[in-house]
Parts: sequence; C-alpha cells; structure tokens
Amino acid sequence: MPLRVCLPLLVFVAGAATLAAELTGARLLAPWFGASNLVWANVIGLTLIYLSLGYWLGGKAADRWPEPRVLGGVVIVAAISLAILPLALTPVFRAAQGAFADLSAGAFVASFAGTMLMFLVPVTLLGTVSPWAIRLSVTDVRTAGSVAGRLYAISTMGSILGTFLPVLVLIPAIGTRRTLILIAVVLALAAVPLLGLRAVAAPMVLAAMLALPVGTTKQEPGERVVFEAESPYQYVQIAEAPDGRRMLRLNEGWALHSVLPADGGTLTGGYWDAFLTLPLLTGGPDARVAILGNAGGTTARSLRRTWPQVRVDGVEIDPVVTDAGNRYLDMAGDNLTIHEADARFWLAGDRGPFDAIIVDAYRQPYIPFHLSTTEFFGQVRARLTPAGVVAINVGTPPGEDAVVGRIASTMRSIFPAVLSARYGEFNSVVLGFMRPTGSTATRARLALSAGDVAVAAQRLSHLLAPVAPGGEVFTDDHAPVEQMTDGAILDYLNRGAPGA
Repeated sequence: MPLRVCLPLLVFVAGAATLAAELTGARLLAPWFGASNLVWANVIGLTLIYLSLGYWLGGKAADRWPEPRVLGGVVIVAAISLAILPLALTPVFRAAQGAFADLSAGAFVASFAGTMLMFLVPVTLLGTVSPWAIRLSVTDVRTAGSVAGRLYAISTMGSILGTFLPVLVLIPAIGTRRTLILIAVVLALAAVPLLGLRAVAAPMVLAAMLALPVGTTKQEPGERVVFEAESPYQYVQIAEAPDGRRMLRLNEGWALHSVLPADGGTLTGGYWDAFLTLPLLTGGPDARVAILGNAGGTTARSLRRTWPQVRVDGVEIDPVVTDAGNRYLDMAGDNLTIHEADARFWLAGDRGPFDAIIVDAYRQPYIPFHLSTTEFFGQVRARLTPAGVVAINVGTPPGEDAVVGRIASTMRSIFPAVLSARYGEFNSVVLGFMRPTGSTATRARLALSAGDVAVAAQRLSHLLAPVAPGGEVFTDDHAPVEQMTDGAILDYLNRGAPGA
C-alpha cells in the first residue's frame, strides 16, 4: 500500500484511538473512582499534556528517523500498551478500593495518580503519529502547509468517530475492557502496511485477547454479583449480600442507589423509609407522587406495598437501570409509570399537579447541580398541589454538612417551611412544604400511622429539625455542588487517614 494511502489511514485511526482511549479510560476509572468532575478534569488535562509531549517527541523523532517502519513500530507499541491497560490497572484499582475502605487519603490519591500515569505511554505515542506522518508525507516544502492541514483534518475526523463510536455503540455492546482491546487491534492493523505482512501477528495476538473471560469488574467481599452492565451513562451492578439483600450500585459503588430487603419486606433501614411517610403529610392514601431519580425503584416499590392507591411517576434517565430494577429488585407494579428522561427537563413539561415530589437523582458522588437551585425548586413548587411536599435526598460524608445546609437554605428561599433530618452517616432528607408548618405539627401528622409506615414515621419524627430563613443559596448561574462535594470527600478521607 503506497504511503499516500496508508499514512492518512494511520492518522485517521490514531486520531480515533486517542479520543476513544480518553473516553474509554474515563469509563475504566468510573467503577473505582467515580465519574466526578474531578476525575474528568484529570483525564482531559493529562490527556492534553501527554498529547503535547507526543507532538514534540514525534517531531523530533521524525527528523531523526524519517522511516515508515519506525513509525509503524511506535504505533504497535502504543497498541500493545492500550490492550494491556485493563489488566495492568486491576491491582491499582484494588488498592484504591482498599484505601477508601480504610479511609486512607494518601493511598487513595496515590492509586489515582498511578492510574493516570499508566495512560502516559499509549497517549504520548499516539501523539507522535501526526507530526511523524507529516514529515513522511512532505516531498516539497512548497506544499508543506497543505499536507499538514490535510492530515490534521483527517486526524480530527478520526477523533470525531472516536468520540461517539465507543460511548454510543461499543461500550454498551461489549464493555469497556473489550472496547479498549478492540481499539488496540484496529490501531495495530493500521500500522501493518508500514511494517509488512509479518507484523500482522501483532494485531492477531491482540485480537485473541478479546476471547479472554472478562469476569466481574468489581465485587465486594462476600457478595455475589447477579447483574452487571455498562450503559451509555454509567457502570451498573446488582449485587447480593450473604443475607440475601440485593443492592444497586452505580459507577464506583460506594453508595447504594436502591435496595431490596432480604425478607422481601418494605423497610430498608435507610433514607428511603422516610419517603413512605409522604402520603401522611400530603394527599393521603391516593396521593400522586413523582420520583425524580427512580433508579431501581426502592421508593416506588415501598409506596406500592404500603399505599396501594398511590400513583407514582418514576423518572429515570438510564433504561439499563430501569431494566435491572424490574428484573432483580421487584420494581414493576401497576401503580408505577416510568419516564425515560432527565428529571428537570421532564418536570418542565405539563406535569402534575403532584402531592409529593421526591428528588433522589445522583451522578455519584454529586447530586446534579441543576436539581439543587432556586430555579429548579421554583419549578417544583409550580408542580405541587397547595398542600404538597418536596423531599430531597442529599448524600454527604459524615460530619460534612455544607452541601446539605446550602440546599436547605435554597429550598427555604422558595418554600415557607423546610425541615431537615440526618439519616444515618451518609444521607440527609430535606422536606419543603407548600404551607407553613413546624416540626411539632409535622410530628403530629406522622403519629397518625400504623404498620411499617409507623416505624418509618417514628424514626423520621425524632430526626426532624427546622431550617431557618437566610443563608447562601444555589442558583443556575452559581451552584458549586461538585467543588463542595469533592472537598467534603477529601476532608472525610483525611480525617480517617492513619496519623490524621
């Protein structure tokens, strides 16, 4: 194959592989470190640093070794390093998981840094391709600009493909690890014309790695993974504890997004139980409830079992999560209607009125900032009945209440009465009322209950505390939820670090 054909092809594939490696790498990190802004900033920033280093080294190397075979060899090394990343990173991921469990900030940060450094070799080598290909393609200095512009345009076209193909097609179909290996196979194939037919052994060996058993991405000690998948949005896992309890985990899995009790009962012992009391505070046994962030349906299922006449609209953006809830968490029921949409976009439509709106949407470890602002709670208020209530779950580490306080203040600026309850170590439930009411009146309503609802009401009643007016609020223009949450997590780790 002539160079005028194989070099543009290599540049196109290298451009696609670079962006695919960046996006796939972020997905590789998500089950262990999450998909927070902090993770994405590191992935994007270090990718740009590695590419800049690759451009500089590629230009220097091309002047010293203007040989197609040398460039082909470099690309083969890049392909091999990409393919082995999933295997090489597993011990580092395990160390990170243990560090978080032991509250060791130093070990956790070191694990993250080690992971990011492992992308140095493949991304830097991919960065050498374009300047090297330009050097090999220029035969007349008078056309050097045209050659460089054409090859960089081809590389960018490849990057566009590498942006959408893995996320929309490959990762949901074959998973993150096999996607990364497949990218490596295609990259190695693109280098074969520069090296000769003997080099076809490299992509063949890499292709054989696709047949290796993937196994379970991660598994807590003593648990059994009953479902695992990667959606266009996140990593999804259903695990079963030794006692039979089933749990939905997303991405890094430190938080439980849904729970099915081992005995098949209603009460979970977690913050979900607080939502069972909402019909007592609003429209009674035939209330209409919207759940923004339905996940695996823990709240919807509990409401069905305790309030059979309640109608529930569950909003969940990820259909893979909804399917997992139906299949493994007993979510489906006649009273539940699922809407596949972003919560705020869905609420902005002609919805309601609702007696209660529950906000339980998370892209771990953050509550989406646009579901925490004055503008959002203004939309919520417009969709509630005159006696309606909004309840929001706010997840934070123990002793870190800044985000809870800011969201409570934001709600208090919209609603005449707001009550807050700290539910265990990691969750708080904040209630906003359309009518002025105090904690005493709310406790009186909660006392009018029986059965499982009475158990949930009694616990919530003891935790309620009023939120006073004033304080800083979140707005659509300024809602630093991510920054505040990142700081809270790091403070939590530091407090538990050995010697801290």
